[in-house]
Amino acid sequence: MKRIFVSALAAIMLTACGPKVYRAADFGIVPGTGEDMTEEVATAIETIKSECNGSPAVLLFEGGDYDFYPDSANVREYYISNHDQDNPKKVAIVLEGVKNLTLKAEDKGKDARRADFYMNGRMLPIAMVGCENCTLDFIGIDTRVPQITQVEVIENDTENGFITYRIAPYANYKIIDGRLVVYGSNWEMTPSAGIAFDGKTRHLVYRTSDIWVGVHNVQEVEPRVIRAPWRDARLVPGTVVAMRSYARPTPGIFVSECRNVAFDAVTVYYAEGMGLLAQVSENLTLDGFQVAARSNERYFTTQADATHFSACKGTIKSVNGLYEGMMDDAINIHGTYLRVKERLDDYTLVGRYMHPQAYGFYWGGAGDSVQFVRSNVMEITEGNRVVEIAPYDKEQLAGCKEFKIKFEKALPQDIANGNYGIENLEWTPEVLFANNTIRNNRARGTLFSTPKRTVVENNFFDHTSGTAILLCGDCNGWFETGACRDVVIRNNRFVNSLTNMFQFTNGIISIYPEIPDLAAQTKYFHGGNGKGVVIENNVFETFDAPIVYAKSLDGFVFRGNKIIQNNDFEPFHWNNRRFFFEKVVNVTIENNEFDGGFDEGKDVLYKN
Repeated sequence: MKRIFVSALAAIMLTACGPKVYRAADFGIVPGTGEDMTEEVATAIETIKSECNGSPAVLLFEGGDYDFYPDSANVREYYISNHDQDNPKKVAIVLEGVKNLTLKAEDKGKDARRADFYMNGRMLPIAMVGCENCTLDFIGIDTRVPQITQVEVIENDTENGFITYRIAPYANYKIIDGRLVVYGSNWEMTPSAGIAFDGKTRHLVYRTSDIWVGVHNVQEVEPRVIRAPWRDARLVPGTVVAMRSYARPTPGIFVSECRNVAFDAVTVYYAEGMGLLAQVSENLTLDGFQVAARSNERYFTTQADATHFSACKGTIKSVNGLYEGMMDDAINIHGTYLRVKERLDDYTLVGRYMHPQAYGFYWGGAGDSVQFVRSNVMEITEGNRVVEIAPYDKEQLAGCKEFKIKFEKALPQDIANGNYGIENLEWTPEVLFANNTIRNNRARGTLFSTPKRTVVENNFFDHTSGTAILLCGDCNGWFETGACRDVVIRNNRFVNSLTNMFQFTNGIISIYPEIPDLAAQTKYFHGGNGKGVVIENNVFETFDAPIVYAKSLDGFVFRGNKIIQNNDFEPFHWNNRRFFFEKVVNVTIENNEFDGGFDEGKDVLYKN
């Protein structure tokens, strides 16, 4: 039974000058009922907006579990960077145009409970659009039936090519014509791939990467126990496999066109995309943010990155966090290149979003400083400034892929030859990523692509499976900007990265811009301002050879680091050099401690 809304007169003031506090329970929002709280939360937020008119307010939740259902969800058209553009989205909690509001759980003491928001179906849990000075505090996000289906290998009959596995208790499944189908209230699918975890250590199984899964021609031998044609000797009994698709319809938290937003002790247990996706926003702080497995029952968390920042500016600060079990990076920071499609006149062109998961949202405005890049060699050309910009293929911004852009200075004659991208330098952030733990995840640890100062310090990279830190830049596939000019990586500990091979995983630290024609490049993509990349006072514990791979970099310092060799796994990486440089200049390697010593002739390869 729905609870009766209590008037906002029940709201109280903490102090005469403090924020006005509204108790969620006074709106009928109470934990542990299993009832749908979507409408009650919407009522509370609209009441606060109306009564406070932007003055500071807190919506205070009792600790416990709150449920949200798609049938009564808010329906929105959101174009979310690096996600599937399958609008409309069903949204549990909508914060649009809100100022100075905090959503928080009541108590953060020793035995306190988070306010955990559970989705009952495919939904976007929280959308923050056009917000300013807002905070989520001690909030959790989860899904009752995740789209990732976890199974445990019971028996592996390698001789006959069959694996028997047990499906986790939370999962719903059925077998249709021999095919395993998993489902929720408003979705169903057959998994297409999997990630294998060691059942005891929770590390990804050595040298497995993305695996094929046995979901066709299966037989149910007893409830929740499946026997499948599936030949993979690496999956010994006790191995846990996260069966998944590559869909990413929604993040756990969506932030767009916001300013000064903070996340304090927020935990995302599961999301069918990124844990947090922020785009076109300024000044974002994550303190104690976690993308963490729900107790010991699950080995996985998010379908993609834990946190992802697209076209943001100001400062991105991510500290004291835990990121584990996700299917991609702990953090990815970048902008988006437009490809020049047409030259309309000497000052005007048409630029296009190219990647199918990145379009339909704000790219830039009048006065923004930009630069052009020749995508085949990733060389920066002369900068320019936007005078006017408007959607070109649609009347409105939402959903548009092309922009008509007028510039301050005349454009090159060959600008529309299919080889030019445009980067917006206005929407690039400074970054602090510190005191975080990243462990037991697929693909990579962290990815940074911004020309502003980036500091990565005091983090623990524990079995990230691929590269721990990646500096990229790509105007050919992902179309994610851009060149890094000032990066400091210090006082971190790296343990057994590179147990698996994924894209860009050429070293524990991989500086890997996508450059189709490196031989023709005459400039350098990363560095070049007298700073470049400094890696100092870190500890690398590794079973294999490669420490750093770098391409197209001007300015590299590696000093005061300690490299410890172990025998935890058999070395296998194709790169058998500690340092592999392709077109890298101004290199300093000094005052480091290497197990087995350091021989520059054997340990360093220059390929220029």
